[in-house]
Amino acid sequence: VQLQASGGGLVQDGGSLRLSCAASGRTLSGYHMGWFCQAPGKEREFVAAVSWRADTTYYANSVKGRFTISRDNAKNTVYLQMNSLKPVDTALYYCAASPLTYVPDYYDTRNYDYWGQGTQVTVSS
Repeated sequence: VQLQASGGGLVQDGGSLRLSCAASGRTLSGYHMGWFCQAPGKEREFVAAVSWRADTTYYANSVKGRFTISRDNAKNTVYLQMNSLKPVDTALYYCAASPLTYVPDYYDTRNYDYWGQGTQVTVSS
């Protein structure tokens, strides 16, 4: 499956962005999906994840209450709505897909087999 992330950009402190991750080559309906971010000089970090049935979502503590992950399996797309953005959120954001239907370690990059190319989010103060 090929993943294409988009929607990044430059936004001011407190602003909002919606990232999209469109899939091709295979339907995403059976995949557990995640968003990760990587700032310069840092390791890739977990942001949010959603189960393949969209009945369970997971968030990093740093984004709880500000970010919302969702998916539209009919459109083969996963979204990350980012509100109340902060300069510390500045990073390259990646979407990822896991073929596992149950991913207990949803925060671990090693559980995801497919990755998009990343979309840059920059939050100015």
